[in-house]
Parts: sequence; C-alpha cells; structure tokens
Amino acid sequence: MTWTIIIGILAGFLAGILMRGKGFGCLVNLIIGVVGSVLGAKIFKILNISVNENSRIGDLSMSLVGAIVLLAIVSIFRKIK
Repeated sequence: MTWTIIIGILAGFLAGILMRGKGFGCLVNLIIGVVGSVLGAKIFKILNISVNENSRIGDLSMSLVGAIVLLAIVSIFRKIK
C-alpha cells in the first residue's frame, strides 16, 4: 500500500510535467496521480497488458498512464465549465 501511494504521487508529479498547461497545481496533480494509479491498473487489465508485479518501473508506467488519462479527462471537464 505504501509503494502504491509513493508511486502514485510520483506519477502525478510526472504527469503534471508531461501535460504542460493541463496540470492543476502540485497538490491536485499528486492526488490525481494516486487515483490515476488505480485507473492505470484498470486500463492495463482491460487492454490485457501485464507488468511484472515486482517491478516498480512497471508500476510507475502503469500509474503514469492512468494519471495522464485522468488529467486529460479532468482538463476536458474544466474547459466545459
């Protein structure tokens, strides 16, 4: 559980950097990273992509994908508002 939170925070930070102009500040990006790690796991499961369960790099890539997708979705709703 601790690694999931740490990796999620790192993924949120990296997603905020990669999605220039789409970030919402450091704290929100970190929260999105933690939630995105769960979303990334679901996306990888749906697409039948597996990562090594003992690999932190695999976990980070999965979390990063989820965080980027979640940031994109949140930014779309932010524009509509």
